[in-house]
Amino acid sequence: MTITTAVFDVNETLSDLSPLTKRFTDLGAPEWAASYWFTSTLREGIALAAGGELRTFSEIGAQTAARLLRRHGVRWADARAREVLEGFLELPVHPDVHDGVAALRAAGLRLVTLSNGASGVAEKLLGDHGLRAQFDHVLSVEDAGIWKPAPAAYEYALRTCGITASEAVMIAVHPWDLHGAARIGMSTAWLDRDGESYPAYLDAPTFTVRALPGLAPLLV
Repeated sequence: MTITTAVFDVNETLSDLSPLTKRFTDLGAPEWAASYWFTSTLREGIALAAGGELRTFSEIGAQTAARLLRRHGVRWADARAREVLEGFLELPVHPDVHDGVAALRAAGLRLVTLSNGASGVAEKLLGDHGLRAQFDHVLSVEDAGIWKPAPAAYEYALRTCGITASEAVMIAVHPWDLHGAARIGMSTAWLDRDGESYPAYLDAPTFTVRALPGLAPLLV
């Protein structure tokens, strides 16, 4: 069946998390703390999902940030952790996003986001960068009741769009996210901006591109 809908992950796929490094260093943490914090937050959310539980990204992220800041001797860590989360509302998009989104729309695809974060964060990201009108739905796992890569998260997006799995392609920089989508029958597109090797223990992506504008020609 023809792919009609592109489902985007948001954090790191559309948004550029690199400014968070300065957030952490300004608070007295090392440069690597930003990526460690984000990965830790994902790990905890996915671990909860494995047991069928849901906590919001902001709830988990605030606690993982505070724990990390305390470890590095930052005073008032609980309060300062909120500054890290506030940084999510000020992130840029990656340089390839505008042209890639435009190419997919020009190819006739419907665009949707599905984030493990709050829909409000994605709404602000897209709105701040003039992209909101290009997306038909801005979805969050908070409404699905479970984090990706649980099958129910992707199935919620498909139901909302009124499509089958074979009509959708999941786009992400995270292989684990694509593996989850592939397990329910979606096509997958790995946005490999860093030239990494794809993990052999996960289902291989349907498509691989180094920059988002390269995807549209593969889908038409």
